[in-house]
Amino acid sequence: MRLRCAVLDDFQRAATRSADWSVLADRVEVVCHDTHFADEDALAAALADADIVVTLRERVAFPASLIARLPRLKLLIASGMRNSVIDYAAAEAHGVTVCGTASSSTPPVELTWALLLGLARGIVEESNALRTRGPWQSTVGADLHGRRLGLLGLGKIGARVAQVGLAFGMEVSAWSRNLTRERAEEVGVRLAASKEELLAVSDFVSVHLALGDRTRGLLGPAELALLKPTAYLINTSRAAIVDQDALLAALHEGRIAGAGVDVFDTEPLPADHPMRTAPRLLATPHLGYVSQANYATYYGQAVENIQAYLAGSPVRRLP
Repeated sequence: MRLRCAVLDDFQRAATRSADWSVLADRVEVVCHDTHFADEDALAAALADADIVVTLRERVAFPASLIARLPRLKLLIASGMRNSVIDYAAAEAHGVTVCGTASSSTPPVELTWALLLGLARGIVEESNALRTRGPWQSTVGADLHGRRLGLLGLGKIGARVAQVGLAFGMEVSAWSRNLTRERAEEVGVRLAASKEELLAVSDFVSVHLALGDRTRGLLGPAELALLKPTAYLINTSRAAIVDQDALLAALHEGRIAGAGVDVFDTEPLPADHPMRTAPRLLATPHLGYVSQANYATYYGQAVENIQAYLAGSPVRRLP
């Protein structure tokens, strides 16, 4: 009797196209779910007969309450090597092995710049106008050369975003609580004196911090009020770092020029969520990590993890 493997949130139906699952065919039946299960009851019902689950990033939480409802579950595979929504202690207590995969930081860097450039040059607005025979040239683009790019976070992704900014001829500065002058100089950027100073002087602000107790709500009403009315905010990190209500208010009131957002407080975004209709907002449905190369890695290594587990030697174990 074959084991059953459930692949969650395969919205693009790309899982089986991104890796060779045939090597598991004699021992594992793969079932891909292309819809999101919004609550624990629906998820528990869908996974009731799953021995193996493959989940994408941190989209689906696996708390102790859910794990306890999945007595057949023995192997949980998450994309990436860090996942804050899996209860590892509960998994261990119920005999569930948790493994991860590699994940490239290149796609989030590229999407950050897609959002920034899209906002700066009014790409969506101008394209829509052209297709609908609207006005010919209705926006005046914001220049990048000589403007200030402020980065909240200068880790792997932030540093690469900085390099692109420097290539555009931008003045780049960065801030985080633990950022040192040596690290900033190593990347070739200026260390901002404070978060407040970075927000006040930057023409573009991009968020590249991990979510934690110290970064949750880092940009609230007071911080967003420091931004220039001509400034743009980009968030491809985690929604909870930026107060969503405060951001919506700033957009509706025209207190900032615009925002580019790839992450939301609820995902997938409900049909009536105010982010769907907010002005001055260029939004994408959490595409930061979604690329052909990353999917090949995620699902290819998921297959490898299943093979290793079946062989009795699990690899890439988390945490």
